[in-house]
Amino acid sequence: MSCPPTISTILDTAGSQIGARAAATAGRVRTGIDLGTATCVITIVDEAGAPVWIDVLPTAAIRDGVVVDFAGAAEATRRLKAAAEEALDMDLLSAATAYPPCVGEAESRACRFVLEGADFDEVLLIDEVSAANRALGVTDGVVVDVGGGSTGVGVFRDGELVFLDDRPGGGHHLDLILSGALGVDIGEAERRKRDDAGGEYLPVLRPGFERIAQNIAELSRDASDLDVHLAGGALMYPGADTTISRYLDRTVHTYPHANLITPLGIARSAP
Repeated sequence: MSCPPTISTILDTAGSQIGARAAATAGRVRTGIDLGTATCVITIVDEAGAPVWIDVLPTAAIRDGVVVDFAGAAEATRRLKAAAEEALDMDLLSAATAYPPCVGEAESRACRFVLEGADFDEVLLIDEVSAANRALGVTDGVVVDVGGGSTGVGVFRDGELVFLDDRPGGGHHLDLILSGALGVDIGEAERRKRDDAGGEYLPVLRPGFERIAQNIAELSRDASDLDVHLAGGALMYPGADTTISRYLDRTVHTYPHANLITPLGIARSAP
């Protein structure tokens, strides 16, 4: 009997699958929409929770979990939905989406309205940290989701979420640091950060990563006995994981294609 694939294997598969359909899609699928600060991601999983379709569009419709351009967010979601329906030859009627832990009720409802505006009939809302753990499956540990504008921290014990909070500080703040240091605009700073495979800018970005680590430390003060699990594209920069691990002086787990952890978990949470 073969063993089920690990989350790292699933994420490696997902990373090579953006915009390309899996070999076969049978049975019921579930759809997740990740309304991010820089991108909107659609992820579709099969009954086993494995990804069968992932696609991405750049957007600037969300800031710190708040919808600042409803029409833009709905249009991006609608385009992703239409492309997936054509590729998979099926109608997608329900979906899940996620919001940062401390976003208020009104703002989280706005995420629901975006999906309804993109013609999804049934929409489920989940916080981003819980969504990340639907992918990671951590029973006892600290799950961290670093988004564009904030760092969400959840403490899981015996499989139950016992603490959830977030703090400002994420990928956008790293872009601001690099933009100021290099004298370039935010878009160019983000591009250089994304394309830097060798960690050239780590000395400049280290204070930003240490700020994220400080937030993790403060929000998991009562869970220092637990390992830390990192999710989020901002932490894919070379040296980010070791910087955070050294600052925390704790065991820190990282995963390939960390930017796809939360989108995968959102899809697995969908109705």
